[in-house]
Amino acid sequence: QVQLVESGGGLVQAGGSLRLSCAGSGHPFSSFAMGWFRQAEGKEREFVAVINWNGGNTDYADFVKGRFTISRDHAKNTVYLQMNSLKPDDTAVYYCAASFPGNELKYDFAEYNYRGQGTRVTVSL
Repeated sequence: QVQLVESGGGLVQAGGSLRLSCAGSGHPFSSFAMGWFRQAEGKEREFVAVINWNGGNTDYADFVKGRFTISRDHAKNTVYLQMNSLKPDDTAVYYCAASFPGNELKYDFAEYNYRGQGTRVTVSL
């Protein structure tokens, strides 16, 4: 079993930055690929970013490329999402999720084995 807890959300002005964290516990965290997803009010959940088990392979949704960076720290059992140049359209609840096997990048939230409860990000004008 893996427990995932997101943190770092909050209110930020457009153009600002936030760093989200997802702390994992339970099963060896380093064996999982990790993804970030988001869901804005009234919209479907969408893929944001994904990183494989060793951090050597990442992918991003087109709408965050060049602005967001996913990374992980095995020593801290944590995956991060650095979000820069934030826009009001980035306002959403952000979720992290863990999937196995760790070398596969997955883009469908339903395919992930474990999911966090989310952290809210609000970007104001």
